Amino acid sequence: MAEKTKEAARADVVEFQKSISSLREEMGKMIVGNREVIDGVLTCMLAGSHALLEGVPGLGKTMIVRTMAEALDLQFSRVQFTPDMMPADILGTTVIEESATGAKSFSFRKGPIFANIVLADEINRATPKTQSALLEAMQEHRVTIAKHTYQLDEPFFVLATQNPLESEGTYPLPEAQLDRFFFKLHVPFPNREELNAILERTTGNVTPKVNAVMSKDRILEMQRLVRDVPIAGHVQDYAVRLLQATHPTTAGAIDSVKRFVKFGSSPRGAQALLLAGKIRALFEGRFAASLDDIRAVALPALRHRVLLNFEGEAEGVKTDDVLHEILKQLPETMK
Repeated sequence: MAEKTKEAARADVVEFQKSISSLREEMGKMIVGNREVIDGVLTCMLAGSHALLEGVPGLGKTMIVRTMAEALDLQFSRVQFTPDMMPADILGTTVIEESATGAKSFSFRKGPIFANIVLADEINRATPKTQSALLEAMQEHRVTIAKHTYQLDEPFFVLATQNPLESEGTYPLPEAQLDRFFFKLHVPFPNREELNAILERTTGNVTPKVNAVMSKDRILEMQRLVRDVPIAGHVQDYAVRLLQATHPTTAGAIDSVKRFVKFGSSPRGAQALLLAGKIRALFEGRFAASLDDIRAVALPALRHRVLLNFEGEAEGVKTDDVLHEILKQLPETMK
């Protein structure tokens, strides 16, 4: 593909910002604050990947996803995960159907995974067997049932929620599935002003209506634009060195990584850093990703891909603290 001219790139960036602005405005009718979380979810959508939202009950995680689905002209489905749920409840199942003439035949009935946006609510309440049913869909955007493969409609992304406090009746997501999530986003508790605004919107007699402001074709077009954003060599190398710095066995690893980290991020972490950096550049009105873009997306891109060892967990160390220390000490360039 030929490189874009400056004028064409500038026009694409302006249109991109207009689309994102209208989407944020529409979601703002229902969602108070949480700009960072909303932008994180939008980043995952534009990267063609998935998001894991973590926060205590009542912070609006499900509302964020549902509002986003209403603002996009896409097919939406919600799966409320429970311990007794089976893979077929998500993927679908083959049933025997009888025609008017009495002839019987097998027919596949699609499950809720066959949608553009899938809300996996309280995903850590399902058993590992059921959680694993999402792996192929999340990675390959397809589903295999009884030797038949079904391609999922694009765009496709899973937005999952989980409660970090409750452990009874939950099953922690395995590392292989966590790695499929582009971002892990922490949903914060609202401040005083935001709480007042939430109460005004939810205890009155007027319910805001969210309208669809973006089509499927426009989303796919924006996803293609993200891939066109250039990355300078030193920016890509910074992302690579940042990834390597999360591994305790890397030469020159900082003390906190050597002491508290069991395993560093997989290569998917570097892919997430670069794609998210490109998207942040477009959010900011630029057609080139910078070092600041990589640093800004490092926490949500890597926090679920860096595993702490027993000492780190016993001392209450947070993965974000280790990543902050890496970002603080990692040089911008290296000869």
